Amino acid sequence: MTHPAEALLDRWLADASLLAPDAGRDLWLAEGSLLLRGWSEPQRRYHTTEHLTEVLAALDELQEAGAVDAGEALVARTVGWYHDLAYDPRAAQGSNEHRSATLARDHLHRLGVDDRTVDAVEAGVVMTLDHEGPGEGGAATDAVHDADLWILSAPPLRYAAYRAQVREEYAHVPEDAFRAGRLGVMGPLAARERLYRTEHAHAHWDARARLNLQAELAELRRP
Repeated sequence: MTHPAEALLDRWLADASLLAPDAGRDLWLAEGSLLLRGWSEPQRRYHTTEHLTEVLAALDELQEAGAVDAGEALVARTVGWYHDLAYDPRAAQGSNEHRSATLARDHLHRLGVDDRTVDAVEAGVVMTLDHEGPGEGGAATDAVHDADLWILSAPPLRYAAYRAQVREEYAHVPEDAFRAGRLGVMGPLAARERLYRTEHAHAHWDARARLNLQAELAELRRP
């Protein structure tokens, strides 16, 4: 049986060979090892290789449904690889996403990825800061938006585990402050007329996501 980390590295090598065909296997491997180290840091509980695997699986589903073509899917997966590469639960709001975007730009340029792709990846990473605004950046960005929020539509047991993992990442935050902060994030999400940008996610993930959100918000508001 293939170890999850090995499966992720194989996926990265396949993507890297398309993104930067002239870089060569040694550079692809070095970057893949750096990515996996980042995603495996000890302060992480939710933003781990499990989350990365789920994002990539959601992107695969969206590609199979026709939400993105092969080229757009490659850009979207690259955003997935880098979008939480920098992750410190104690960092100021937006710091993690902007640091991750800078890392993506620097590392992809070092591999020799073309400027247009690098720009698209950087914009996609920054978008994950708040998942706000209308769809900008095309189908790849829309797919990343939805894949990063796939967890909202997860089966109840996985959603409960996700909530517990997020709470563990913010163990340094007192319970009252955590509840207020969580309400401040999840309440506006639940109030959106449309959670997901792609037609596939809207049709297949929205109902489950709203049930999960409603249940969590009811619990957070309970005295």
